Amino acid sequence: MAGTRINEFNQEIGFAIENWSTRELPQRVTFTGKYCELQPLNIEKHASQLYESYESSGNSIWTYVPCGPFASLQDFKGFINKCNSDDKSVFFAVIDKSSGRAVGMISLISVNEQNGSIEVGYVIYSGHLKKTPIATEAQYLLMKYAFDELKYRRYEWRCDSLNKPSSNAAKRLGFTVEGTFRQAMVYKGRSRDTTYLSIIDSEWKTCQEAFEKWLSPDNLVNGVQKRSLNDIRDQCREKSK
Repeated sequence: MAGTRINEFNQEIGFAIENWSTRELPQRVTFTGKYCELQPLNIEKHASQLYESYESSGNSIWTYVPCGPFASLQDFKGFINKCNSDDKSVFFAVIDKSSGRAVGMISLISVNEQNGSIEVGYVIYSGHLKKTPIATEAQYLLMKYAFDELKYRRYEWRCDSLNKPSSNAAKRLGFTVEGTFRQAMVYKGRSRDTTYLSIIDSEWKTCQEAFEKWLSPDNLVNGVQKRSLNDIRDQCREKSK
């Protein structure tokens, strides 16, 4: 395997990591892009707008996440309180800059600061931002934070193996499928096999270049792409060889 070494017992071992230290935990900070802003999830600022956005999108958006649908705004506020009670995880509201409204949420969870692994989770997008530049830019902003500022080595995406739109979205963003953990969860009264995908730090530079080219005004005209993210990333990979 690439990067392996041979020890004094003629056994393969992993590549050396010098001066490794525990990574910092993600913080409740704001990230601003061209199309959206990620703001730390806040009941007073975001609960009503998110609840309205989700209500107008139909209950199918909750099928593959452990929470929802919520019978009332009060129930949804209780969910936000629970999200913000985890000291390691950070949940963000996705703000559409053109309207100033919260139209989705996204989070950094499953934080393993000792090993430099972190998961993007609770990606709950309302119908207002699906298949828009905002949906992609929100992912880019959080990924950039994890790799460039926090210096994590591994960025995970996990989803129900039956949730094909989720796994397809992850692959479009540059994630690699690693495999499926069978019967990994019981949620909403049913069994879940979980598909694991990831991007690692050595892949980030190529992914970052592709994101920035895709999000540029040269590629997006009135929110419509000229070239796909996959095509741009493939070209970036070829150029880096």
